[in-house]
Amino acid sequence: MSKVAVIVTDFVEDVEYTSPVEALKQAGNDVTVIEFEAGKTVKGKHGVNIKIDKTIDEVKPDDFDALLIPGGFSPDQLRADERMVDFVKAFLLASKPTFAICHGPQLFIQTGLTKGRKMTAYVTVRPDLYYAGAEVEDQPVVIDNNLVTSRAPDDLDQFNHAIVDALK
Repeated sequence: MSKVAVIVTDFVEDVEYTSPVEALKQAGNDVTVIEFEAGKTVKGKHGVNIKIDKTIDEVKPDDFDALLIPGGFSPDQLRADERMVDFVKAFLLASKPTFAICHGPQLFIQTGLTKGRKMTAYVTVRPDLYYAGAEVEDQPVVIDNNLVTSRAPDDLDQFNHAIVDALK
């Protein structure tokens, strides 16, 4: 069983949170949802309510084995907070399993660690990754060592399979 951190805030793409989290839990992993404020409930773009377990100030990367970053408008808000960026950066530097879908890879740009990494993202995020030095592919799932990225909700089956496999 792995301990997986999920960083999220309002306007996350609902299914990009619910589907991977369900897959991770069904595979026996422990999931902790992290945001700016504990005990709060954030709302997805389509109305899903997500209860926050811990604040970013209450956790450290060493508490977790892996990280999940769902897409939607959430990653754009998260990347404006240096604490979130530092949290993500620590997972990448430690080569811990790190998973991001759709707009989630926006956070990697803020870390300065995209150069030479293979990844994918939503169509509008791919040029940003490219300009930040990533090797961008238009595939449902791109795996670069412990970094697993995916494009959009249509790719969730492949993404979920890949992230569960990465934790075996």
